[in-house]
Amino acid sequence: MRPKLAISGAAGRMGRRIMALAIEANEFDIVAAVEKKGHADTGKDAGIAAGMAAVGIKVGSEYPAGADVLIDFSQPQAADEAVRYCCANDTALVMGTTGLTSAQQDKIKQASEKIAVIYATNMSLGMNLLFALAGRVALKLGADYDIEIIEQHHRFKKDAPSGTALTLAEKICETTGRDFPGCIVCGRKGTDAQRAEGNIGIHSVRAGDITGVHSVIFSTTGETVTLNHTAHSRDCFARGALRAAKWVLDKPAGLYSMADVLGLQ
Repeated sequence: MRPKLAISGAAGRMGRRIMALAIEANEFDIVAAVEKKGHADTGKDAGIAAGMAAVGIKVGSEYPAGADVLIDFSQPQAADEAVRYCCANDTALVMGTTGLTSAQQDKIKQASEKIAVIYATNMSLGMNLLFALAGRVALKLGADYDIEIIEQHHRFKKDAPSGTALTLAEKICETTGRDFPGCIVCGRKGTDAQRAEGNIGIHSVRAGDITGVHSVIFSTTGETVTLNHTAHSRDCFARGALRAAKWVLDKPAGLYSMADVLGLQ
């Protein structure tokens, strides 16, 4: 019997790609396509809304009974309901929604005591490899190398800096002993904006339909090393989320990351 999959935020830009690729892979029984009340796609077949053939599941605001795993790519204001649903129904959770408050992140940690949860600010397999590399590079290069992170996204993205950029900074801080988030400087302006030793600068670009570009710059007098990841489309995030959903199905309660999925821990 194939696992039963529910998708929250199913009619959003990410949700539609997750739905389309899940239909294409044919490895799950899709049991729900959840969206906020009043969404323009409410009542439409979820497959058609995703640009695929009809699947017999309509986009709606109700969570199903009996889903084995829920992928959530909605909005921060909807994330709490997804967590409550999963805890109440013993459903594994793949949480990809960004911009969550610290209180919401605490709720996810609490939920992981009851259910298996994968929480990631970025589900691209390549980006999660970069998470692992960034900290190691920072440690090997040492304190003489200034670190700046530039993240670029489409004009519709609401949160800044991106959760991915913050995760890159956090991984660097973990390996180098910097204070996170105390050492983070988001943008610079004014007549006295010279960088302080040990700071990590993060700069956000919002333009057009950029899917996602993240660059980590390590620079000292004489040379610069840059690590870069470019998402060509949302499919890299969607495929990562589906891979995570398959991986988490047989796992005990706990808080997992994409590094666990990829065996990078």
